[in-house]
Amino acid sequence: MTTNPTLADLAHRATAHRERPAYGHDALITCDRLVRIFSTDGVEVQALQGLDLLVREGELMALVGASGSGKSTLMNILAGLDTPTAGAARVAGRDLLSMTAGDRLAYRREVVGFVWQQTSRNLLPYLTAAQNVALPMQLAGSRRARRRAQSERVLELLELLEVADCRDRRPHQMSGGQQQRVAIAVALANNPAVLLADEPTGELDSHTAEQVFAAFRTANEHLGTTIVIVTHDQAVAGEVRRTVAIRDGRTSTEVLRRSERDATTGHETVVAREYAMLDRAGRLQLPAEYTRTLGMRDRVALELEPDHIGVWPDNSERD
Repeated sequence: MTTNPTLADLAHRATAHRERPAYGHDALITCDRLVRIFSTDGVEVQALQGLDLLVREGELMALVGASGSGKSTLMNILAGLDTPTAGAARVAGRDLLSMTAGDRLAYRREVVGFVWQQTSRNLLPYLTAAQNVALPMQLAGSRRARRRAQSERVLELLELLEVADCRDRRPHQMSGGQQQRVAIAVALANNPAVLLADEPTGELDSHTAEQVFAAFRTANEHLGTTIVIVTHDQAVAGEVRRTVAIRDGRTSTEVLRRSERDATTGHETVVAREYAMLDRAGRLQLPAEYTRTLGMRDRVALELEPDHIGVWPDNSERD
């Protein structure tokens, strides 16, 4: 027998709904059903198709994905260089959809730092390393950062990233790895809440790439800066605790890594576990290698078990 809810029941449900924390309320970066549509010659292309992503304060994480997956579009939105078409995006309490042009300029100067793949885009060629690092502080306003404080901050960052010996050198007098480490110092100059990096090791050999990634790790550990790196380099992706893959404009899988110590030998190993991402609309992207192996197309059969959901090709036969 079915009974209609009482007014008290309805009031309780409404109260419970209001008290439920908002999605991403405790995250530094929140992307909620994010959509970005580009229109070219009358043809619309959805670069982001309802993407969900949460990044906690202090994380060092990697974003990976094939060309055209949407990861660069996402980075441009988080950097304040592009505007979402729909959905919600917040970084350090800033609403990226409602910003004015002035808000975006302040956001890029104060909230986020950015490191490009091309070393030539990160540093002004006619300035020394120290002058390049000091420039963002000067642009933010001399009243906030006096000359002496600027000099101390510049030296602190160059020493932290092990390029203090490049202080008086111009970019052409530095190696590619030194340039990128100075570029990280530039991005950190105004103590941003988030540091974004787009393929920062893409033009470097493996040994130099390791040094540059070590600089990111140092910034994360010593300064507490939240860092998001877009990369194709599996060596870099394998060095972070969390790697999020983007496919077809949505987050598809996530790899989490943790350290485990053997109780007998004391030897420590890193254990990685891959998860498929379930977005807020209930959509799940199965890994392509799984669906190919089982011949899954168009539709699949689902069965709810006490502790899991079974997924089979629609023509499978089960005992």
